[in-house]
Amino acid sequence: MESEAAILALAALAQPTRLETFRLLVRHEPAGLPAGEIADALAVPANTMSAHLGVLSRAGLISSERRSRSIIYRADLSRLQALVLFLLKDCCQGRADLCEPLLAELAPCRA
Repeated sequence: MESEAAILALAALAQPTRLETFRLLVRHEPAGLPAGEIADALAVPANTMSAHLGVLSRAGLISSERRSRSIIYRADLSRLQALVLFLLKDCCQGRADLCEPLLAELAPCRA
């Protein structure tokens, strides 16, 4: 991931509604959620949610797919992985023991 792409993704997540939207979509992988359900779950007006979804989409953090009359949004987990790897690329200066607490926090995700 290039610095510009990372900055765009981080900027998109640097707003409470967009961060919660992204986290909600991550929890609903792989099925995703329709835009209306996202708006309802976060108690955000539909037009406001549409703007937030647009920002997340332009940052490459989510994708959308039309299904009949609904648009289903999904978190792009490969983009999330690239962002996290970009942030941690120089972590620990080659000393894996310094990163162990971080990796331990991720262990429940693998279960």
